Amino acid sequence: MIKHIVKRILIAIPVLICVILVIFVMLRILPGNPAETMAGEHVSQAVIDKISREMGLDEPLYIQFFKYLANAVRGDFGTSYRLNRNVTGIILEAFPNTVKLSICAAVIAWVIGITAGLVAAINQNRILDRLFMGVSLAGVSMPVFMIALVLQYLFAFQFKIFPVSGYDSLACMVLPAISLGWNSAGSIARMTRSNLVEVMQGDYIRTARAKGLRESGVIIGHALKNAMLPVVTMMALQISSMLSGAVLTESVFGIPGIGRLAVNAIETRDMPLLQGTVIFTTILVIIGNLVADILYSVLDPRIREVA
Repeated sequence: MIKHIVKRILIAIPVLICVILVIFVMLRILPGNPAETMAGEHVSQAVIDKISREMGLDEPLYIQFFKYLANAVRGDFGTSYRLNRNVTGIILEAFPNTVKLSICAAVIAWVIGITAGLVAAINQNRILDRLFMGVSLAGVSMPVFMIALVLQYLFAFQFKIFPVSGYDSLACMVLPAISLGWNSAGSIARMTRSNLVEVMQGDYIRTARAKGLRESGVIIGHALKNAMLPVVTMMALQISSMLSGAVLTESVFGIPGIGRLAVNAIETRDMPLLQGTVIFTTILVIIGNLVADILYSVLDPRIREVA
């Protein structure tokens, strides 16, 4: 297991460096001068040149990259042009809000997805099966921002059940969590249903029924356990994707998380802040993939032997 984890980490290092290089180059080739953005309007060229020298923007691009990479390894992503604060501190302040949203979304996705998949598998090719799979297909197909706007219009503007925006109470998190978790719930439901239907055809399931076990005991105690192996892996991956992909949800509902930071950084050309959010979310995705691999190896020893 230790060798497997070390191998995954060593593979992830060049991937992370490539991501840092790509985002660094892309932001540097965009038109405009970061020093002018930081200095503001009606500033002389001498002041802009001085700021450029202090920021190291007059140095060759490869030197700027290696300096940035060395600082990033130490957890220093630079200083925000707009806020004039350390980017790492800004991200760490916003991260708990994104974590809270992602956890709520994950719980909703898991509860709804597993329940819907289980009910659909038990009622295979019946009305409930078609109904639940139709709804899950809609969840997979609809974009997050469309779900967010529809929920906001219905339950905040029309029925006034939940707040339109905010993040300071549990009620404020309901609509954003459903919006972010709806797509994942659809994927989990479809995978749970297909895996459970396949597992229910196994010989050991027929043996368990022949022993006189109740159908609920056969499904919960035998079939569901084996059917959940790939589902658990998907759930672990979805946590990292939720943490890194809450941009639209946070923007629609006004949640000050990492996604909203990235949007604001794009609007204001705040390159250090945008670089920091992209690199931070990339690290979260890598960690999520590693956790998913470890979980799958723990749940199924055969995978560990192959690895």
